[in-house]
Amino acid sequence: MITVTDSAKEYLKNILLAHTGDPEISLRLVGQPGEQLSFVLGKEAEGDQVVEHSGIKVLLVERELVPLLEGLTIDVQDTPDGPKLAIFGEQQR
Repeated sequence: MITVTDSAKEYLKNILLAHTGDPEISLRLVGQPGEQLSFVLGKEAEGDQVVEHSGIKVLLVERELVPLLEGLTIDVQDTPDGPKLAIFGEQQR
C-alpha cells in the first residue's frame, strides 16, 4: 500500500475540487509498465486503493499499481516552481 502524507492529501483535494464537484469522481493514479505515472479523473473501480481526506476520496490507485507502489510515499515537495507532488522510497526521504 502506498502512503500519502497529510500535506499531499490536502494538495490532492485542492486539485480535485478545482476540476470537479462530482463526489463520484476522484483523482486516479494510473500507469502502464515502462511509462510514467499520471493522474486522471475517474470513478472508483473494484480493487482500487482509496485515499480519503476530510471525507472526500482524493486519490484512487488502480489495482494493478498497488503492489508495485508498496512501501512508497506520496508527499508534497517544494521546488523553485512551487509545490509539486513527489513519490519517495524509504531511502529517499
